[in-house]
Amino acid sequence: MSLIKSYLIIIIVLLSSNLFSQEKKIGLPEIKNYSRIDYKGDTQNWEINQDKKGNLYFANNKGLFQFDGSSWRKYSLPNSGLIRSFKIDESGKIFVGGNAEFGYFKPDSKGKMKYYSLSKLINKNAIKLIDIIWKTHLYNDEVIFQSFTNAYILKKGKLKILEAPSRFQFSFKVGSKLYIQDHKKGLLEYKNGKLIPLEGTTDLNNREIWAIFTLADNNLLIETINNGLFIYDFKKLTSWNTEANEFMKKNGSLGGTTLRNNFIVLNSATNGIIICDKKGKIIQHFNKNKGLQNNTVLTSFVDNKNNIWLGLDSGIDFINENSPITYFGSSYGISTVYASVVYKNDLYIATNQGLLYHSMKDIFNDNNFNLVSGTSGQAWNVQILDDQLFCASNKGALIIEKGQTVNSIDSKGYIGFKLIPNKPNYMIGCNYTGFAVFEKVSNTWQYKNQLEGFYGYPYSFQVENSNLWFQLDNLIYKMTLTDDMTKIKSIKTYKDLSNKDKGIGSIQQINQAIYFQTNNHFYKYSGDQDLFYEDKKISNLFKNLPKITEIKEDSSGNIWYVFKESLGALMKNKNGTYKNIITPFSNLTGNLVSNYLSVNTIDSENIFIGLTNGIAHYNPKQKNNFVIKPKAYIRSFSYPGDTLILGNGQKELEEYKIPYKYNQVKFSFSSPTFENLENVEFSYQLEGFDKKWSSWSNNNSIKEYTNLREGNYKMKIKVRNSYGVQSDETFLLFTISPPWYRHPLAYLIYTILIITTIYLIRKRIKMKIRKNKYYETLEQRRLYLEKETKIRQEQYELEKEIEKLKNDKLKIKILAKDKELVNNSLQVAKKNKVLNTIINKIKDINVDTFDETTKTQFTKLNRSIVKEVNADKSWQDLEKHIKNVHYDFLKRLKEKYPTISPRELDLATYLLMNMSTKEIAEVMNISNGGVELARYRLRKKLDLNKKENLIGFLMSI
Repeated sequence: MSLIKSYLIIIIVLLSSNLFSQEKKIGLPEIKNYSRIDYKGDTQNWEINQDKKGNLYFANNKGLFQFDGSSWRKYSLPNSGLIRSFKIDESGKIFVGGNAEFGYFKPDSKGKMKYYSLSKLINKNAIKLIDIIWKTHLYNDEVIFQSFTNAYILKKGKLKILEAPSRFQFSFKVGSKLYIQDHKKGLLEYKNGKLIPLEGTTDLNNREIWAIFTLADNNLLIETINNGLFIYDFKKLTSWNTEANEFMKKNGSLGGTTLRNNFIVLNSATNGIIICDKKGKIIQHFNKNKGLQNNTVLTSFVDNKNNIWLGLDSGIDFINENSPITYFGSSYGISTVYASVVYKNDLYIATNQGLLYHSMKDIFNDNNFNLVSGTSGQAWNVQILDDQLFCASNKGALIIEKGQTVNSIDSKGYIGFKLIPNKPNYMIGCNYTGFAVFEKVSNTWQYKNQLEGFYGYPYSFQVENSNLWFQLDNLIYKMTLTDDMTKIKSIKTYKDLSNKDKGIGSIQQINQAIYFQTNNHFYKYSGDQDLFYEDKKISNLFKNLPKITEIKEDSSGNIWYVFKESLGALMKNKNGTYKNIITPFSNLTGNLVSNYLSVNTIDSENIFIGLTNGIAHYNPKQKNNFVIKPKAYIRSFSYPGDTLILGNGQKELEEYKIPYKYNQVKFSFSSPTFENLENVEFSYQLEGFDKKWSSWSNNNSIKEYTNLREGNYKMKIKVRNSYGVQSDETFLLFTISPPWYRHPLAYLIYTILIITTIYLIRKRIKMKIRKNKYYETLEQRRLYLEKETKIRQEQYELEKEIEKLKNDKLKIKILAKDKELVNNSLQVAKKNKVLNTIINKIKDINVDTFDETTKTQFTKLNRSIVKEVNADKSWQDLEKHIKNVHYDFLKRLKEKYPTISPRELDLATYLLMNMSTKEIAEVMNISNGGVELARYRLRKKLDLNKKENLIGFLMSI
């Protein structure tokens, strides 16, 4: 009953803070630090605001800094970098105030913030020194820039000056009203262009106001820098007697803001911030020891997701108030947590430093966890068994009471303990050498004996009747104990649970039954048949879940599981069904303790989870908006020569056109999702280039494409926050114009040129065909004429040949005739010779002896013979004939050899006629030797050697 009473007290304490609100009291939310190195500015940050897109802006000594979740951008004033205050209106203009300068930033057509000065509208002769603009307000249709000496009011494009009655301090817009503190007049309300003093506020003349809040009864809560907080009922001031006021008096006040309308964030000068309710009760305290970079908080801001941003004296901090998970880590002196339990109003956690505890009564104030005496070193487990608190550690099996070790049952190192079913007075403990048995004697637990027959230890084990189950070296061990609990009767191992499911995943207890799991299939063991059979009902719960490695059922029947170093839970509903939850635990991925899943469920609003760097507190009922879809933005779009900054409030084009020579584009992505930024992932696809979406990655907030072809493109982007919630798709359309040689007009020209070329080619071809036909006709005619000429030539040649043959034949005939003529002439010559001989002999005859008749006849005969001889001119005719026939030959021979004699010409002619030496001798009337001598002389005249044939040479001439 004492344990039940303890739990009831804890539940009442834990729920008391949730009856009024949802603000956290247990643990610390995630805190993200941004140093000046991150945003590349000065240390001090004076004001924070957020635009409609979710981008954050910070007034810094070096300028105005913008943060979109992925990158930082800086905007500076012309005269100096310092900006102390700013506000963003509905149109996206950012009105800023700096050192002797005020104006506004407005995006140009390309999204680049351009500064427009308003201070130049002031008559410098009237106002010589503008001073620092400490506050900027958007009030009705006016923009008010407030310095210590004046307030400069911009209305409908005109600037007027509101002088301070004595000297302004700071101004504050509270709801629909604007208040300004004056050093002598107290608190003033600005209304209709006038300053109206508020009754009873002159007591604040020597007290510097840094913030004003409204309380539930419409009274004002006024925060001063050194004198604490006061309640003002519009008549008098009274001190706000609360613990929050005491804290601020002690640490100095530097303003603040409201959170969820029910809480106030108060900035301190020396000790961080506190969050209190409107009754002054401190709910949370954040300082340097709890994770802030600096204890001096100059400004605080609550963003559109109710997370807190702090502008520090050195850096910027982000507090993730929206998460249902808070942490106890190094700031509480905690490292790796293996187990946790609440026992008698104290939270105990087993860590690698020992067993630590913290009281649950005071809802975790600034004190660290305390070490339980006697437990320093490794503590593996802490359990409530038999209404007692057991600690399994290096120091042994320990019993704990009121933060102290009251009994050490055994000195060996232990991993954990299990009560034996049906034997309430026995307990088994797993130690470094195997298993030990403990027995309860006289209401006191005592070490009984070490179980013989097994050496080694698993991470966890289960006990069922007389069987002890555990997993070791990829095997399931079933050990059966003897009845006296002193020895191990038998050990049997199993490698697989069934033929279809190979291997072993985990062993766990669900609904008071032991289950064996592999590949998300759950089996029970049948002792009668010595086999494992699947429980389809439990398997179906995990059917659509990732492959799990560890499972644990908590005290409320919720089933917690580990997959890929991540945590999920099947939360049990009242009707016995389960709801799968993964999203809230996404930020715990990689921080779970391997093989030691530690989940301690106290109630439906308080669950503790052991981590490698502390312990997490999870409140399932915490109102949050992490399930709301995040928004993805294409933050910038650049190509060589130009950069477009998108999302700064300028009018964006439906489609952008880029010249082909700039076909190298670069995109940057952002999402104003500031929770666990390291786990925010982007995925993108460029339609027209990428075939599919890119894989999710937290390192791809910038993407560049090169050498894109002309065409229409659609850049699509989506984001997934750290809780696994995916945004809708965001896209940007752009067109890359084709190069001039691929422009539609170029293609039109190409088409015209092609058509013209084809036309001209066809025309030319036709002309060529006609020309070719003409030339072909001419060629045919030429060929015909050539053929005809050739035929004629051949005919002529033939005729010539015939003529030649005829001539040759004629020549031969002539030669034959000549030879015959020569022969005849020779015969005539011979006849004449004979006749001459006869005449000579006749002359020798004495005619006187003849009678007259005889003498007459003799004389007549003699005369007849002489007449015959004298009348025969055949030889002269022969010579003449020969010269006429061989005229050309003789002419050529004479031209070639001018020195040749007529006698030699005759010899050459006779030789050409193929006359024999004898015939030549007779014709030339010389001897045969004379012919040979004439031949010799002719050869010499013709310059012939002995080997050359004289007749052949003559015939070649």
